[in-house]
Amino acid sequence: MLVSLLVPQTIELKVDMVALHEKRLRKCLSKVKGIERVEVEASIEKVVITGYANRNKVVKALRRVGLRAEFWSAHNEILSTYATGSVMFNTYSFF
Repeated sequence: MLVSLLVPQTIELKVDMVALHEKRLRKCLSKVKGIERVEVEASIEKVVITGYANRNKVVKALRRVGLRAEFWSAHNEILSTYATGSVMFNTYSFF
């Protein structure tokens, strides 16, 4: 007998939003079956979803309500580092 165990997956998304969009985002995701937890990092526009939902259905649901969403990538990670100001730059004064 073969037993299939479903393991929750983590979906990381970049969602263009302002503070007002978080409520709309959470309401939209609450209607998608299989989502167990939603974490929103609004400062870097990152949404982390944990559950059994299909990745493509999640993105499609967000786009349907007018939110621009794409899968999180290494490029987004670099941009978010600069956006939060956590990168130190050497500053030189010439005067």
